[in-house]
Amino acid sequence: MSRERFVLLDRDGVINEDADDYIRCAAQWVPIPGSMEAIAALTHAGFRIAVVSNQSGLARGLFDLGALNAMHRKLHELVSLRGGRLEMILFCPHGPGENCACRKPRPGLLRSVSDRTGLDLRGLPFIGDSISDVRAAREVGMKPMLVKSGKGRRTLGLGTAELQGVSVFEDLRAATDELINHWCNS
Repeated sequence: MSRERFVLLDRDGVINEDADDYIRCAAQWVPIPGSMEAIAALTHAGFRIAVVSNQSGLARGLFDLGALNAMHRKLHELVSLRGGRLEMILFCPHGPGENCACRKPRPGLLRSVSDRTGLDLRGLPFIGDSISDVRAAREVGMKPMLVKSGKGRRTLGLGTAELQGVSVFEDLRAATDELINHWCNS
């Protein structure tokens, strides 16, 4: 039985450089070296790709929806230039204190992907850089994968048991190489 080739990606720290004081505009949105090529490689290998991202900068008033849309247009354009494709980008606009169901580590964004695609997410990969990504992935039965870029090294430094069994990669390119090799050779 063939398995759907589908992967979820966190955005900040996985696809683009992260900043503790938030990425606030398209000019500040800078891809991590190799990330655009990684997404294109996934596309060429037959993967469908969704991005799921907490964007509490909206709730904090640090940027508006127009600025966020400009960042996402830039992401789509840079991926497209390399022959890649993102099926969707979903984001949580809420702050940490709003107790919403979509803010990772809660699984609402991931469940939205499932609702929109009709896919059973169990066993599918979710590549992130934070413990909240790992927790959200596990909540819906996905396979969490952690990159060291972004907050990844800090996350590894937590030394929490929640990271047991989580595959760790230098960056998105290394993680996608593993995914492509695994799916194409199994």
